Amino acid sequence: MDHKNKKDRINVVYSTNKDYGFEYDGDQEEETPEPGAQDLRIFIDRKSRKGKAVTLITGFVGTENDLKALGKMLKTKCGVGGATKDGEIIIQGEHRDKVLDLLTRAGYRAKKAGG
Repeated sequence: MDHKNKKDRINVVYSTNKDYGFEYDGDQEEETPEPGAQDLRIFIDRKSRKGKAVTLITGFVGTENDLKALGKMLKTKCGVGGATKDGEIIIQGEHRDKVLDLLTRAGYRAKKAGG
């Protein structure tokens, strides 16, 4: 049984399950797999965006910092703004072909999906 400091536990104060694994502050974040192990999908999305198109990249697995770094690289190379949140990268405008090219050159497995 893991005997870390009880004050560092998050989300659960007490459990009657003797096999329960408590989460602790300071637990290591999951590592990001190599780009070739990623399976990214690239969409053009117009929903809830007042008719303006964005390029949406989904399927990223890894740390938030790595997601932000990839998003920043794509925004810089496309010369536009965007955002990263909830495991997705949003690039302003229709840049599906350019994003696909950039991701495959960086070693990611990516393909166009949807409309």
